[in-house]
Amino acid sequence: MRSADLIRFARDAAAGHPLRTVLLVLAMAIGVAAVVVLTALGDGARRYVLNEFSSIGSNLVIVLPGRSQTGGFNPGNAVTSTPRDLTIDDAQALLRASSVYRAAPLAVGTSEISYGGKLREVTVVGTTAEFVEVRRLSLAHGRFLVTGDWRRGASEAVIGARIQDEMFGRQNALGQLVRVGDRRFRIVGVLAASGQGLGMNTDELVILPVPLAQGMFNSNTLFRILVEASSREAIDSAKAQVSEIIRLRHEGELDVTVITQDAVLATFDRLLGTMTLAVAGIAAISLAVAGILVMNVMLVSVTQRTAEIGLLKALGASAATIRNAFLAEAAMLSIAGALVGLLLGHAGAAIIRQLFPAFPAFPPAWAVIAGLATALTTGVLFGVQPARRAARLDPVQALARR
Repeated sequence: MRSADLIRFARDAAAGHPLRTVLLVLAMAIGVAAVVVLTALGDGARRYVLNEFSSIGSNLVIVLPGRSQTGGFNPGNAVTSTPRDLTIDDAQALLRASSVYRAAPLAVGTSEISYGGKLREVTVVGTTAEFVEVRRLSLAHGRFLVTGDWRRGASEAVIGARIQDEMFGRQNALGQLVRVGDRRFRIVGVLAASGQGLGMNTDELVILPVPLAQGMFNSNTLFRILVEASSREAIDSAKAQVSEIIRLRHEGELDVTVITQDAVLATFDRLLGTMTLAVAGIAAISLAVAGILVMNVMLVSVTQRTAEIGLLKALGASAATIRNAFLAEAAMLSIAGALVGLLLGHAGAAIIRQLFPAFPAFPPAWAVIAGLATALTTGVLFGVQPARRAARLDPVQALARR
């Protein structure tokens, strides 16, 4: 029997039992769709996290008080109990390193902002003019803090986009005087909306000169020091130089944690990549269930078509021909189910992207290929036993059961 005849035989057999065919295709489609959607979610989470960290700046080295790396980036961790706190002098000393291009000290706390009878709690960040460059932030209106002495600062503030909307509405905030804590500041800039980064929502920040923020918090301690290396190749060198400078300034003790952006990204990439593989494996179980259904239905099909098999053998069809015919039918149903599942999976991923535009829920190419290949392999493997059973039927006995 030629290949075209095998395909025609499988097609006619599938069309002759539409309900059985639809159930088989649906079972296989659900399995493939599950693989596509779940891997899209897993890989989307990986891309989202990597994009978020990439958006906080390039060539970034972060200096944290204390030796623990588990504190994360929560502004609530600003109060630390380290042998020696980070200071503005520490931050300025880092600029002497040849691999350091910029450094921005951060003092973080909470306070209240009031204007025109409106009052709300905000996160206050004390920093310098370098912060906007290190973090790659952009301004919607006005300017950022002026470059100057890190130990002195003018009474001026830069606010986030949400602060602008809630406190001023359509009114221009530039030049307005607001009260932050117990001091008055003139607004000189409004940040463009950018959302979350380094554990802080920049849309809800009030940025002040670092000495004024420290005076407001009654503390000389820095929350973090953000360091920008001179190039991507200099990140490791910058980390080593920063660690050495801090060690020398802190009486020979390295009582800070220095992490690089690349190290954080690599860690998240490994964790979320493993998670994507895990959910793909879980989804693949449904393909195994679909394969078992294929085998059961094909076994029933062999029983129902015993007379047809006997007739084919009586007309000279070999056992190999009968086996190939049933395998072709199983493969055709599996391919049809895989293609339908692929369409459903992409549709599901598109719906997720529509509902959550910031979440890049795109199924990786390897998952799509693996899903299609697994569906076909599963269908054929579980179709072998029914096909062998059909091939072993005796033509006389098969025709006698008609």
